[in-house]
Amino acid sequence: MSLYEEIGGEAAVNAAVDIFYRKVLADDRIKHFFDGVDMARQASKQKAFLTLAFGGPNNYSGADMRRGHAHLVAKGLNDSHFDAVMENLGATLTELNVPGNLIAQAAAIAESTRNDVLGK
Repeated sequence: MSLYEEIGGEAAVNAAVDIFYRKVLADDRIKHFFDGVDMARQASKQKAFLTLAFGGPNNYSGADMRRGHAHLVAKGLNDSHFDAVMENLGATLTELNVPGNLIAQAAAIAESTRNDVLGK
């Protein structure tokens, strides 16, 4: 069974992304990176990406992580910001009562994108 299925499929990913972005937009460390962003579009892309990354159906058509975040790197996106995103992701999954072993799997998948997201 994929992580996508284990956490509850589409409904769980949708709930997680909605809660995650509420947390991100309230986080003074990173919310400025989303100024002027169409958050409905952003959430839709994130849901498709996480579905793919967690082993669900591939409906992701967005840019690769490096190209998709290059404009943010140019605005100063760095490891401390990535850490804040990871913290918000963990808090979101905890709030949704996702078991710790599945949170660890999700965190490992997210962590695997760090270098591409930060343009390293």
